[in-house]
Amino acid sequence: MAKIATILFIQLMMIFISLHQKTLAIEITTYNLLKLGANPNGKGDSTNSLSKAWSLACESKTPSIIYVPKGSFLIKHLHFKGPCKNKGITFRVDGTLVAPANYNDIGDANYWLLFEWADGVSINGGTLDGRGVALWACKKNGKNCPSGVTTLAFSNSKNVAINGLTSRNSQMFHIVINGCENVKLQGVNVLASGNSPNTDGIHVQLSKGVSILQSKISTGDDCVSIGPGTTNLLIEKVHCGPGHGISIGSLGKDFDEAGVQNVTVKNVTLSNTQNGLRIKTWAKPSKGFVRNILFQHATMTNVENPIVIDQNYCPSNKNCPGQVSGVKISDVTYHDIQGTSATGIAVKFDCSKASPCQGIKLENVHLKYKNQPARASCSNAVGTIVGPIEPSSCLS
Repeated sequence: MAKIATILFIQLMMIFISLHQKTLAIEITTYNLLKLGANPNGKGDSTNSLSKAWSLACESKTPSIIYVPKGSFLIKHLHFKGPCKNKGITFRVDGTLVAPANYNDIGDANYWLLFEWADGVSINGGTLDGRGVALWACKKNGKNCPSGVTTLAFSNSKNVAINGLTSRNSQMFHIVINGCENVKLQGVNVLASGNSPNTDGIHVQLSKGVSILQSKISTGDDCVSIGPGTTNLLIEKVHCGPGHGISIGSLGKDFDEAGVQNVTVKNVTLSNTQNGLRIKTWAKPSKGFVRNILFQHATMTNVENPIVIDQNYCPSNKNCPGQVSGVKISDVTYHDIQGTSATGIAVKFDCSKASPCQGIKLENVHLKYKNQPARASCSNAVGTIVGPIEPSSCLS
């Protein structure tokens, strides 16, 4: 009797599993851009096809896949707006999305591809080509040019995953995460010329629970820039160069500004960058703050300013000459920072007179300048050292 009951139970379980698998297969619908009229030659406009794919996927009550096959697809400005009726839209991208060749077509739109109020969106693979080279040249020549667009932005979204994506030659910022929660970027590749203007690799602000992992960023501005209101950010196994380094800031431009806290940057490499690990604040009153920051296991190669806190940022001496920063910086640790500086001063803490940096900790720091001892410079910086430190600490 027991044997019969066992056999019946197994048979019922097999039927249940089979039905469950069939249900899953039915639930996931794929929207192929080619079947929606997209042109893979990079010349015909495929904007409407991608927009239709999003509308169908967003209206679906079950998870969906938007498939971009091999080829080049010309896309103008698109706004992927939620909330959607499901929380499982996946973009599977084998091809390349290209911006219009004429930067005036989208140059004043702020964003090329904007996701807003999205929940559970994933982007797997693919290339985004912003075609920004002509706009960079226009700006360099001082001509009347549009400001340019950010290539990819997520705003007020959550549970987002970006895997194996390449962003190339963005007009402005490559990727922006704004007002989001639980975002994971992994295996991202950012490519732009070292002299491309304002092409930050990944910018995070007003967001919490963001991870940037195993990525390579080569650009003309900050590889990663961290704006106001960022909390619980992890940056790990990221290579930066060329570029302006990994930067918290600039902060404190506005008086009532959210602070930055709980940021960990570890196992990173920086090569031939303008800065290494930087905190930058405007020299003007602000309620902002930076606290509980860990920079750990970083390797520098020919970096101009490997470790820097600059609280006297005042570009073109406008709106802040003679003022001091109100941003309070505290509990910042630099642990196991190694490599070479391209300048004689490898460590510079230029902190605020009104709010001196507190709780700065240097532990096992070894930075050289042309095989010679480098120097450190400190103003209004209070902290401690642990283990051997090179250059010699100037913390008070």
